[in-house]
Amino acid sequence: METTCFLTGVSIILAYSAMAFLAIEATNIITDQSSLLALKVHITHDPKNFLANNWTASTSVCNWVGITCDSQNNRIIVLNLTSMSLTGTIPPHIGNLSFLVQLRLRNNGFHGSLPVDIVHLHRLEIFHLELNSFQGEISSWLGSLPKLQI
Repeated sequence: METTCFLTGVSIILAYSAMAFLAIEATNIITDQSSLLALKVHITHDPKNFLANNWTASTSVCNWVGITCDSQNNRIIVLNLTSMSLTGTIPPHIGNLSFLVQLRLRNNGFHGSLPVDIVHLHRLEIFHLELNSFQGEISSWLGSLPKLQI
């Protein structure tokens, strides 16, 4: 009888572990989605309705325009909003996209300063910002991104 109880206990622990893993996985992609929805709020002009029509909570974030997810980790690895005629600012929430490898915002109307929270993007390899209206200096924290190549 102890063996049966032990197996039942193991089954319960395994079931709990699987649920905890799924909760962590869901929290991570939900964090990514929340970060992008915060960015969407900071977009003041989207003349082609790229984000208005595609970035909705009713669609998987991995299917949003400009988004590429890593199928292994189910996390956002590319944010590519190049040449979408977007105007707005970049919120600090962008620093929560912890699996981001490419951040491409080239040829839009982004303005203001870059949030220091970008320093949290330790996997970032490509960072395209040209042809926008950012203000201020490129801070020294940009040099602390260990994998940054471009």
